[in-house]
Amino acid sequence: MREKKKTEMFPSWRTSDFRLLPILTVFFVVDSAVDSFVVGKQIQNNSTLPSEANFSQSVLLNTKAVLDCPPVAYTALILITWKIMIGDKTLCTRAYRKDENLTKETNCTDEKISWASRPDQNPNLQIYPVTLDHDGYYVCQLAIPDGNFHRGYHLQVLVPPEVTLFLSENRTAVCKADAGKPAAQISWSPEGECVLKKKSLGNGTETVLSTCHWRDSNVSTVTCSVSHVTGNKNLTLELLPGVNTSANPIIRFLPLLIITLVIIGSIYFLKIHGCRKCKSKKSETTSVAEDEMQPYASYTEKSNPLYDTTKKVKTTQVLQSKAAGMDLHT
Repeated sequence: MREKKKTEMFPSWRTSDFRLLPILTVFFVVDSAVDSFVVGKQIQNNSTLPSEANFSQSVLLNTKAVLDCPPVAYTALILITWKIMIGDKTLCTRAYRKDENLTKETNCTDEKISWASRPDQNPNLQIYPVTLDHDGYYVCQLAIPDGNFHRGYHLQVLVPPEVTLFLSENRTAVCKADAGKPAAQISWSPEGECVLKKKSLGNGTETVLSTCHWRDSNVSTVTCSVSHVTGNKNLTLELLPGVNTSANPIIRFLPLLIITLVIIGSIYFLKIHGCRKCKSKKSETTSVAEDEMQPYASYTEKSNPLYDTTKKVKTTQVLQSKAAGMDLHT
């Protein structure tokens, strides 16, 4: 009985104050965290804030993001405060005091961030359209007669990668996941001899490039699987037919041998063909020279006086021999 009387002696307002202490503690911790950000000490971990009051939220690029405040009785609301911390930008504060119907903004220049509706009707925050610059930490603080409440969001903007698959030379395929955030993961079916490369584009996005080669000629179709938080994609490609070079190393050099033989044959053909042309040109030159000399020779015979004298002598000798023959006959 005595213990019961002692319990009833404590005033009721103290009991309610004890219940309010954790809420006030949370509010003061949030304020101290924000103040430390203002002086340049960014929050490196979430240990200063209760885990149940902080959330990680992902939103797709160029969509609308709506951040909710803690669920409290809006009719009893006194003050709404949104504190926005993005990268190395100055802290942005949006506040609304309901009893005076007063709205105030400090260092808020991004027009894409606004109240989801009229602050006297809805305390939520809206971002539209979401860009890569909206990665950051957002805190909603509410003050009501029963205490103060807060809810924080670590907002991450997601960018789906642009996926392409194309065929390279020598039974090699290239799968590319371009400008994704976070970086995509690439796998192949069936597995081949693959090389993976990553490149950061400087705006938070990354490009992943996977190049795979298949020696086995039995592999005719390959599939590239790209895994990403925004969705998965599978692309299929047919490889060019090839030979199994692992069975006989000589086959590996067969294309080079064929090319060499073609070059040697071409040189040999050109050489023979060229010699034939040279011989035909020489024979044509000789015949032309003889043809050109014949008119000159006949002209020389006709116009030369010695030729005429010789001809007369021969004619006289013939006539004399004929006459002598006739005398002998008589």
